[in-house]
Amino acid sequence: MPYSKINPDEMILRDHLAYDRTLLANETTLLAYLRTAMALLAAGATLFRLFSEDPFFQILGMIMLVLGVLIAGIGVFRFFAITKRLKILHEKVETT
Repeated sequence: MPYSKINPDEMILRDHLAYDRTLLANETTLLAYLRTAMALLAAGATLFRLFSEDPFFQILGMIMLVLGVLIAGIGVFRFFAITKRLKILHEKVETT
């Protein structure tokens, strides 16, 4: 693990603030993924419903819907993976 070499006793205020910034950046990244996913879902649903006669727009709408779901899934997966990695450091800091 990348944070296994960190000694919480040697962390200074700057290190704790950097840790907090990293947590906030992780949350911001999740929100960006979700915002992109919602935009794709909305655009895909709009194309699918508005152009119900044209097969090109039907397929494009379905592709956008699938991409929206995939991007949301990737964002949530990455959020929890990074949070899990950061939690190791947090547990070390809290025990001291």
